[in-house]
Amino acid sequence: MATLILVRHGRTTANASGVLAGRTAGVKLDELGQRQATKAGERLASVHLASVVTSPLERCRQTAKALLAARPEDAAAVPMVVERAITECDYGAWQGRALKELVKEPLWRTVQTQPSAAAFPDGESMQTMQTRAVAAVRRLDAALSAEHGSDAVWVAVSHGDIIKSILADALGMHLDLFQRLHVDPASISVIRYTDTRPFVLATNTHDGDLGWLNPPEKKRRTRKGSVAAATDDAVVGGGAGPGEPDPHQPVPAGSA
Repeated sequence: MATLILVRHGRTTANASGVLAGRTAGVKLDELGQRQATKAGERLASVHLASVVTSPLERCRQTAKALLAARPEDAAAVPMVVERAITECDYGAWQGRALKELVKEPLWRTVQTQPSAAAFPDGESMQTMQTRAVAAVRRLDAALSAEHGSDAVWVAVSHGDIIKSILADALGMHLDLFQRLHVDPASISVIRYTDTRPFVLATNTHDGDLGWLNPPEKKRRTRKGSVAAATDDAVVGGGAGPGEPDPHQPVPAGSA
């Protein structure tokens, strides 16, 4: 299966002012958020991408455009697709309120300690949020694998709680434990889905070129039944890891 790069949108005016934006229209990246999105794009510039999928909310679309703007000339060949199923959680009556006020609500403790039981007034439950988001990324991953091959790499630009819930699923964590994960603005996390299990390759990263996610130009031949051939298996002892990316290797037009 393909490799999914999860990017949270850059910092917004709502983030900076301590407001739960939710699905409020017109919430945009602030100046720092724009710089964060540009930096994330620079980290991904050498990665051969099959697609950039984004939440429909403006802050995510701004971030997705910044990722593409940082690429070489192949940027126009990478499609940007809007996917409603990875949009922000519907926080209902909590939307638009200050976090310093929400922390006083009885539901706040449930969100912190038992999110699987949390349902926002006039909104959705956190369990529903996770179910729709995980189903969407697994569906998209399978479709991109079928179209571009199992070496395909793609990006999903989404929101903090959405990305945390996807990571929790990939890690085999109950939703009640997902608050142990942290996903900062414009951070990058990586999951590789396989027929055996998801492999979480990175979480909440802020620095470093990600060209190592590209498959080698010529794959080394392996004997049938060898450990190296069993790409869906975990290597006992940890394995040798990816090779160093070739800084001189051009990024081809189109997908991986």
